[in-house]
Amino acid sequence: MTNALRFPAADPHAAAAHFAAELAFEADPDDVHRDMTGGNTQGYVLVETRAPEAFAQARIPGAINLPYRDLPERLDLDPDLVYICYCESFQCNAATKGALALAQRGYRVKRLSGGITAWREAGYPVDSGVSKVACHC
Repeated sequence: MTNALRFPAADPHAAAAHFAAELAFEADPDDVHRDMTGGNTQGYVLVETRAPEAFAQARIPGAINLPYRDLPERLDLDPDLVYICYCESFQCNAATKGALALAQRGYRVKRLSGGITAWREAGYPVDSGVSKVACHC
């Protein structure tokens, strides 16, 4: 028996349910970039969950900064939007912590796969320098 098939593949219906659920929690940088270039970002906001210093240094265009460590209990955010959280990379869990904090406050969330590192590696633009966008808390 091969190592890859040591554990049998799931039934197609179970696999479809699993992967659909997984996609409910993740957004792909390519999809977000296509939305941005197509002018179709309605329904969601990108949220940088790292510290303000990291946000000022480099951020995905249009993102707001809500550092997970500083989130107040009450936020003045649109409850009808989905908040797509990102951080540095797969090795960073600030996006997961930020998404958890927002979900605990009643907001719908996703995490951007690979963070700003995956965004940059795909060749997508970043804004840098001092930002006019502040925490919308």
